[in-house]
Amino acid sequence: MLRVAVVGSGPSGVYTAQGLVQQSQVPEVRVDVLDRLPCPYGLVRYGVAPDHEKIKSLQNNLRAVLEDERVRFLGGVRIGPDGLPAARLRELYHAVVYCVGAATDRHLGVPGEELAGSWSATEFVSWYSAHPDSVADGFVLGARSAVVIGVGNVAVDVTRILARGTAELSPTDMPQAALTALAASEVTEISMVGRRGPSQARFTTKELRELGALPDTEVIVDPRELELDPQYNEPSGLPAANRRNVEVLRGWAATPPRGAARRIRLRFFLRPVELLGDGEEGEGRRVGAVRFERTVPDGHGGVTGTGQYEDIDAQLVLRSVGYRGVPLDGLPFDAEHGTVPHLAGRVVRDGTIAPGEYVAGWIKRGPTGVIGTNRPCAKETVTSLLEDAGMLVRRELPEDPLVALRAAGLTPVEWAGWQAIERAEAELGASLGRGVVKLPDWTSLLAAARTARP
Repeated sequence: MLRVAVVGSGPSGVYTAQGLVQQSQVPEVRVDVLDRLPCPYGLVRYGVAPDHEKIKSLQNNLRAVLEDERVRFLGGVRIGPDGLPAARLRELYHAVVYCVGAATDRHLGVPGEELAGSWSATEFVSWYSAHPDSVADGFVLGARSAVVIGVGNVAVDVTRILARGTAELSPTDMPQAALTALAASEVTEISMVGRRGPSQARFTTKELRELGALPDTEVIVDPRELELDPQYNEPSGLPAANRRNVEVLRGWAATPPRGAARRIRLRFFLRPVELLGDGEEGEGRRVGAVRFERTVPDGHGGVTGTGQYEDIDAQLVLRSVGYRGVPLDGLPFDAEHGTVPHLAGRVVRDGTIAPGEYVAGWIKRGPTGVIGTNRPCAKETVTSLLEDAGMLVRRELPEDPLVALRAAGLTPVEWAGWQAIERAEAELGASLGRGVVKLPDWTSLLAAARTARP
């Protein structure tokens, strides 16, 4: 029997487990999918916006894999100094595949970024997605205008959530505290700002169009900014997705404002240089505006500053400029790219392949692609692991890893515990007159898991 640990239960981890149990090269495989959270599905549960029900339904596909009799979900298991050491994990399995994603976000690196009211989009998403590690609150309290820095799909998501009304958010699984806060929000001006032009924006056309379908909200685009992009008027050389983006933006630029209750302003060729405080210097000073420098194309795919500046009012600033991987206990790390060095998924340590250690997903390739990109990524890693299987299974393993985990003082949340969490979330939603509503913290999640039926 080949026994494999997959660390991380997001799409890359579940696709890795699926590839291992559906192959025919090794007669018998058992996969334990470990996650430090008590809930599976990774960013599908905690990163996909609550109003994107079609994408969130991917959980049903992931569920089918985790319910396979050859796969075992073990949540609430930390790997590292504050949990099970990576070296010990390696002793319990023939192979370990790390599918831990990119756990932190990039910073702007500008003065004032630490002001109150300045957050990463990741923190905002964690709050409205009920991530149990989220301790932040009060994002929209006292804010009338918001600036979202970045022009990718995450930036579009947080912009859309800020502009959504209670009627559209109530049917989602958003935690009650976030729904209540957003219902009371006075944010009516949202600027989504990119340092480059529309032809280089990273959002998908489907996500972009959703901004124009929000009730009582208008999207405002300045045609003069669009025309700074040399490919705006000659988009034929652009990829099809970018051409469609340009077409949508061109339509909005030609539409006069109609006086809707909320306005989303899409801005281009502006890069942030400073976050400005709204009062006297001192602890607790809040952001009041963002200073941007006008940029222009440099002819080489980048931009250069012009020395012209513009301040945009904002009591809430969300930066959405990318994710980044973090070092993992016991594994080599490429600090420049935020990934683990590898060869076709095999971990490379000091120029040599590390037997039995593998990576897949963002920690392998960097934070690129969409959910489906994880399939071929996981397939490549699984192929490498199966090629090594003959060598790996020669090592005799100790007892069932679950016994060893419990002996180490860990109490994994098994699949029955996760099902108990699901029941508790359905009951919470029913009590609030809503659908399923997520439990928002570690205490409530673990308490629900303990009610698991034998």
